[in-house]
Amino acid sequence: MREVSWSVCILTRVPITEDPGPRPGGDEPDPFADLVLDEEFIKAASVKEPSGRARMLAARWRKEPPAPAEAWRPPTAEIRRSRFGRRAKRVDPWGGRRRTRRNWQTPVFVVAAVAVVMAGLNVNALHSWYQNNFGGSQDNGAAAAKPVATQAPETAAPTAAPPTQDPDTPTVARPWAGSPAAAWPTGADGIALPQAQAVGAFDADQVGQDLALVKKYLVAANLDPSVVDGGATQPVLDLLDGKEQASLKAALAHPDKDHDPTSWISRFDPRTAVRAAQDIKVQGHVGFEGDGDNGLLVHTDYIYVYALAPGPEAYHPSAQPSGGSTGNGQSVSLVQLDPSKPVTREIVRRTQDFRFYDPQRYRVDPNKIVLDKGDSDMGGNYCETGDGWLQPDFEEGQPQPNQSGPTVDPYDGSKPLKDDGVCGTDSRS
Repeated sequence: MREVSWSVCILTRVPITEDPGPRPGGDEPDPFADLVLDEEFIKAASVKEPSGRARMLAARWRKEPPAPAEAWRPPTAEIRRSRFGRRAKRVDPWGGRRRTRRNWQTPVFVVAAVAVVMAGLNVNALHSWYQNNFGGSQDNGAAAAKPVATQAPETAAPTAAPPTQDPDTPTVARPWAGSPAAAWPTGADGIALPQAQAVGAFDADQVGQDLALVKKYLVAANLDPSVVDGGATQPVLDLLDGKEQASLKAALAHPDKDHDPTSWISRFDPRTAVRAAQDIKVQGHVGFEGDGDNGLLVHTDYIYVYALAPGPEAYHPSAQPSGGSTGNGQSVSLVQLDPSKPVTREIVRRTQDFRFYDPQRYRVDPNKIVLDKGDSDMGGNYCETGDGWLQPDFEEGQPQPNQSGPTVDPYDGSKPLKDDGVCGTDSRS
């Protein structure tokens, strides 16, 4: 027979933290009496239980710390992979590389810049290369002439004639070939004035003004295209004193051997001679001195060299003079000539003295030129034309009827000019 036993379990209620009991001996009020555990209380709690994933990641990061976070950038940003100047790689929004065109302009610009720099360092070689390849033939295929260093203007009379040059035929392309004038200054740059100083009744400022007026006259009478090319002579007339102006006007209107305007100015008849080069070569010097009560005396000695080609009409010494001209027309422009066409050089040397009277003692215009005296010599020109023009000899080597004087060097400025009226022979042109 089974034996059955009975037990009685007495349950006793144990207080827990969620259900605290009254504190012993407490007459104090319970701080949790009015506490309500609702949703607002839970959201306001300052301590929250981390989620399971957070606890897992925290445990993993304690063993393997994560890499430092990089700054965020859009997927299309350029990412530079090297610090040595390589181009950045462009990516598309999905992270793939974008195809770009090759930058061919940069190397082309670099090569062009190097070529320009090298050409600037060797201009003469570049000019020779251009002439040989694109400049056409020069003197029947002759090589281009070597560059000539430009001489400085003279400050005093030379002690000897210029050195001889290798024989060469001047052409339109090379008008100064074989001439010492190839190294001379061009135009007004060849007329250098000395330092002005006080002389007699003139102070330094007045002397400087008079020297500048002399240079202005030399430029107008020998270098001004409107005058040289047979055009207006008014620029010269405007600078002359009343008596000198009247003499030049009479010579222009009625020229002859005794009244030749080429004693004052250089002018070519465009019917018989035209300039083949715009440049005019100049070399010489200027000096000044006091002349007592007469004032200031300025000395000039210059050689002017012109390159010319025959005009539409040939000049013959036996022909009658065509008559002068007041020359108030426009200058004749340079004609277009074959670069290989030979040219003739006219070498004009003028020694002229200009006087400036003291305006306190004499009734003079201080802004006008008074020509005291002067001599001229024309190399490469027909003898005693008397028609008021410079007439270049385009048949060099052929004797002229009046050519009975000695042989002279038209480029030699070291010897004084002879005023004997004799027509000589030029040793070179």
